Amino acid sequence: MSPPKASDGPRKQQPPVVIRDKRRIDPVTLQLRAADSGGPEPSRTGAAGHGSPGGAPAAGSTAPQSELAERTADLQRLKAEYDNYRKRVQRDRLAVREIAVANVLAGLLPVLDAIDRARDHGDVDPGLRAVADALETQLATLGLQEVGAPGEPFDPTHHEAISYQRSDEVDRPTCTTVLRRGYRVGEHLLRPAQVTVSEPPDREEAQTSAAT
Repeated sequence: MSPPKASDGPRKQQPPVVIRDKRRIDPVTLQLRAADSGGPEPSRTGAAGHGSPGGAPAAGSTAPQSELAERTADLQRLKAEYDNYRKRVQRDRLAVREIAVANVLAGLLPVLDAIDRARDHGDVDPGLRAVADALETQLATLGLQEVGAPGEPFDPTHHEAISYQRSDEVDRPTCTTVLRRGYRVGEHLLRPAQVTVSEPPDREEAQTSAAT
């Protein structure tokens, strides 16, 4: 067996074997490794860092949330404006309807006055009485209300005083006789009631009466 031959020169050194661990989960810490360094990703310590190293906010992480909040505020503002518009339209519609009904009923007041005069003179036969009752019932369903009745306190916004008289039976101005009924629809006064008013005697008259 021949002896081994001597090498011709220095032996070339083999390059070291490098093993790269590309696993995303560190087997020791069980944490997600950073994508650039291959080491374990720093732990997330709160909402302030938003998952970025060192606790600094991640680029672009707040943009979607800010845009969502802005869009939500816009929708809420738009809904509030629409609700106010709908309520305003509803109020205007009711006001227009009430004015239209008031105009129609105001044109029928002479008919009611004629019926009242016929009743005062006893000229209402059963047929006319039935028509008058049906008419007054239908007008009431439309919101027509009478204004003025004997015994009511005098109110210059609803009563038109035709005459005044003194009376010991009242302690304040009071409607004693209704000469013509007044009417209103809701808050709209179609016409005031014509009444006679009784007032209590003043102090001087009361003292004179007591002295005599």
